[in-house]
Amino acid sequence: MRYLSPLFSSSLRAGNAVKKIFAFIAVWILTLTTSNAQTGTWFGKIEVQGIKLPFVFHFDGASSTMDSPDQGAKGIPVQVERPDSSRLIIRIPSIDAEYQGRLTGEQIDGTFTQHAVPFPLTLRQKAQKPNRPQTPLPPFPYTREDVAFTNGDAVLKGTLTLPEGYSRETPVLLMVSGSGWQNRDEEIFEHRPFAVIADAFARAGIATLRYDDRGFGESTGDIIHCTTEDLKNDALAGIKLLRDRFDRVGIIGHSEGGTIAMMLAAENRTDFIISLAGMAVSGKETLIRQNQRALEQAGYPEKTIDTYCHLLSEAFDAVRNGSPMPDAEKQELPDELKQNYKAVLMQLQLPYLSYFISLDMRPVLGRISCPVLAFNGTKDAQVSYKENLDALRQGLPMNVKNRIEVAEGMNHLFQHSPTGNISEYRDIEETFAPEVIEDMILWIRSL
Repeated sequence: MRYLSPLFSSSLRAGNAVKKIFAFIAVWILTLTTSNAQTGTWFGKIEVQGIKLPFVFHFDGASSTMDSPDQGAKGIPVQVERPDSSRLIIRIPSIDAEYQGRLTGEQIDGTFTQHAVPFPLTLRQKAQKPNRPQTPLPPFPYTREDVAFTNGDAVLKGTLTLPEGYSRETPVLLMVSGSGWQNRDEEIFEHRPFAVIADAFARAGIATLRYDDRGFGESTGDIIHCTTEDLKNDALAGIKLLRDRFDRVGIIGHSEGGTIAMMLAAENRTDFIISLAGMAVSGKETLIRQNQRALEQAGYPEKTIDTYCHLLSEAFDAVRNGSPMPDAEKQELPDELKQNYKAVLMQLQLPYLSYFISLDMRPVLGRISCPVLAFNGTKDAQVSYKENLDALRQGLPMNVKNRIEVAEGMNHLFQHSPTGNISEYRDIEETFAPEVIEDMILWIRSL
């Protein structure tokens, strides 16, 4: 998901973060995992910019693992050392992370460190499970099939949900998640929005295929050197699978998935698309705006925000032009933002971010001839609704079946939200606004 940006977040998402939350920070939060202590199951939370991310550690001898339930990540192997009866060291080499703690009474107090950035983390053996009333529960009045499809070396595994009495004429949609690695339900904070949508669609006679992102869950594939182009081709492989069984194949994409839907529609690969919080303006503009809002919420003065965002803009331009990177030391910025900028420069060395900042749908929107339904929420803190919906209205060809809609009062996850802040995602019980689901169903039926 879901999840900010790779920017204002040296302590966030450099690998898999608030999943579904955004492109680069997503790369972090999955990496914000800890590990093993004593025995049994232990729970803890890391707080990053007001967001509390829970972690679960299963300590069982040589097979200890960690879960990040808010990101849908489970069974991550960890290495546990116990120097003495009270101390615990947990190593996670794959994400360059380590946890060191000490047992004090009924809890383990310690510090989780990743890429030299420390986070206090206390582990206990009791945890409160959030209420998720919309999560579908069996028995289901439809069929679910496990399927797999490939794009090069990547093997994508997913769930094909088939309504009762389906046929080739049944409309089907491929579900494409947002930036950051997520499972087929696009799970974040134990919300499962794709499962909720697939369940509602199946009950309304609409089929769907949702899949684990490459390198996540049951899917395989390179996640270090991939870009949005690779993720687009993953989705295209899913479209080709569906073409063998259905005559009308569409895409429903969330966040970056909405952008991928537009990319494939511009290539005439799909019969219709639904964009949920999709990005139509450039990745550079989106990330600068994300950082601006995050810095405002953190209470930085306007001058500092302008200086930092200008620095980021220059860095992004330098990547695209092949010119030297601007030096943060020459700027009047607090030390923590200079450190954050260094983390951004590290991320800019990876193909994903350098590709993403140049990604811009506006030049190709005129090539989209299939029907488009787009929703963006007015409380979205990650993808600004006005700029992106305006770009779609101005760039798409005239089509009586197109609908470009404002989702009033909804955040990036399409929850009804007081402020839209990422910190609210977990606390809100609603997984996905029912009225948006109903509007999507009615629109698909009208095609």
